Amino acid sequence: MRDQVARLQDAELELMRAVQDRAGHPVLPAVARGLSHAGEHALGWIALGAAGALVDRRRRADWAGVAVAAVGAHAAAVVVKRVVRRRRPADERVRVLVGTPSALSFPSAHATSTTAAMVAAAAGGLVPAPVAGAVVGAMAASRVLLGVHYPTDVVAGTAIGAVSGAVTRRLLRAVAR
Repeated sequence: MRDQVARLQDAELELMRAVQDRAGHPVLPAVARGLSHAGEHALGWIALGAAGALVDRRRRADWAGVAVAAVGAHAAAVVVKRVVRRRRPADERVRVLVGTPSALSFPSAHATSTTAAMVAAAAGGLVPAPVAGAVVGAMAASRVLLGVHYPTDVVAGTAIGAVSGAVTRRLLRAVAR
């Protein structure tokens, strides 16, 4: 089993190196850093939900749902991180291009909260689903490009975020009835 885990980790590190090597334009890491800062502790999604709720009175509950989904998903990711305790990538093949608040990587809380926020936003008709998907994809890719998450951290984060976003949306709709 340990041999299989080591092989998976090695494959992930090679994939991360390939992503960094093929990033192309030097603006991509800067954009990825911007996404990283916006997603830190789900603050960008909380701000988006709050701003939307203030400006768009007719859909205030839907905008608030974006913030609630992001907070709930972020909390879930933090709990899972503390249980799993997977360390962030630390290998000479991968450059770390941004600081992180924790040494734990699984799941990606950025991917989790972004996915939950975008699921809530798309379900509420606030953002077209393709745009929401593109935002999730960009955040997920940024975590790998910046060298702070293994690809499986990001996949797990998006899965947890999708479930969390859908559950939050249902709960909020049930409470509103």
